[in-house]
Amino acid sequence: MKQRVDPLDDPVGTSLSGHHAHLARRVGRAVTYLPDVATFCAVTNDPEPEAWSDLARLLGPGEFADMFSSSATPPPGWEQVFTLEGRQMIWPGDSRPEHPHARSTPGVVELGAADVPEMLDLVARTRPGPFWPRTHELGTYLGIRHNGTLVAMAGERLRPPGWTEVSAVCTAPEARGQGHAAHLITAVATRILARNERPFLHVAEANTGGIALYERLGFKTRTHVTFRGYRVP
Repeated sequence: MKQRVDPLDDPVGTSLSGHHAHLARRVGRAVTYLPDVATFCAVTNDPEPEAWSDLARLLGPGEFADMFSSSATPPPGWEQVFTLEGRQMIWPGDSRPEHPHARSTPGVVELGAADVPEMLDLVARTRPGPFWPRTHELGTYLGIRHNGTLVAMAGERLRPPGWTEVSAVCTAPEARGQGHAAHLITAVATRILARNERPFLHVAEANTGGIALYERLGFKTRTHVTFRGYRVP
């Protein structure tokens, strides 16, 4: 009997086979997102060699295979491009997260296609993680503007069954220290809880400030993960 996999153990694969199926490209046992949406790929956690062959055909020679938090290891010949230690954190219940450390309660605006140039500029300046021209199609993204300029944002990314990932949390350097991140995380998480799903997120171990903020808001570490990327032979 095939063992049931917790959706959070394969957040990319379960998102692409469910809520994000309309954003998927698939060859056999391998799947990835459409170009300019995300680079994340998935094969089964204990893949047979054919799954890696499928992924190679899906992406093409020399292309980048972003395996995200998957523990699957490719066969010889796949060059490792990067490895990064991190953790997966979850909101433990159905109560609304608070943001007692926010010093202000600025208005939050919903961001869309027309805001993509500003979103990409903010990401380029703050580097919260991968974000592409169509990443906003993964879910709802919220922002805070100051004098008309986007200075902070956060949104929804992976959508495994019963869960939604909080992602792209970033604040422009000139707007930090005003509680924007806490305010936006709270707003995104509240929306997720309102549709009877639970928030979760991923964070690099080196981002100690981010981890401390998530813990203050109530998130708990579920597991430690390793983010990996490979070059297709």
